[in-house]
Amino acid sequence: MIIRKLSEIVDTERDIAWGNGQSRRFLLETDGMGYSITDTIIEAGTESLLEYKNHMETCYCLEGEGEVEANGVVYSIQPGTMYALDKHDKHYLRAKSRLRLICVFNPPLKGNEAHNLTNSKSSCYNR
Repeated sequence: MIIRKLSEIVDTERDIAWGNGQSRRFLLETDGMGYSITDTIIEAGTESLLEYKNHMETCYCLEGEGEVEANGVVYSIQPGTMYALDKHDKHYLRAKSRLRLICVFNPPLKGNEAHNLTNSKSSCYNR
């Protein structure tokens, strides 16, 4: 059984600054579960252009307000909203206020992946 607490992850190698926030990685590839789970913070007022070419991602919003835009359609994000990038969708993630998302990645993250920010409004995921 694997038991981890957020307080044990913050400020460790599992706490990754990804450009517009923090990704606290509860499960990684080395944990052998076949997926990853992160507790992710997106800072208020930020916009990120993201594309996960090597992963499927599902996000569930716990706190804050924002929006995700894919294929020209904008969807509101608020507590209780889930979105899944089932086609490796290139998307904009915008945080109106500080967002907190629980994210599941398949295949799992190895651990130190981070977004490669090319400017303050654009990034893509490295693996």
